[in-house]
Amino acid sequence: MTKYAKKIREIVEISRSHPTAEQIFEELKKIYPKVVLATVYNNLNRLCSDGQIRRISSEGMPDRYDKLDRHDHLVCIKCGKLCDVCLPDLSGMLKDHAGSDILGYDLKLMYICDGCKKRSVKD
Repeated sequence: MTKYAKKIREIVEISRSHPTAEQIFEELKKIYPKVVLATVYNNLNRLCSDGQIRRISSEGMPDRYDKLDRHDHLVCIKCGKLCDVCLPDLSGMLKDHAGSDILGYDLKLMYICDGCKKRSVKD
């Protein structure tokens, strides 16, 4: 693993904000000022392919990156805010319904966050 990949993985694993590639790039530039954005994207793709971090995609929003710990997400459909939510593991139930072993799943619950609700009341 390259020095960039190690640091990118560390940035993702310690972050609580589900950073975008651009946010990771800005953080990485503090340590490696000559790094380019393409290097960040290449390493993120490799880390995701290797199963070391996970990519969270939501329509109309930039991809975000997260650690592998078992958890799900709330995604605000208005502003794109992404929050962790700890729900019981659904693998057993999904296996029963699918009739096959489930290797994993990525549950994103769509909602409208409190901030967006407050803004829409004011409008």
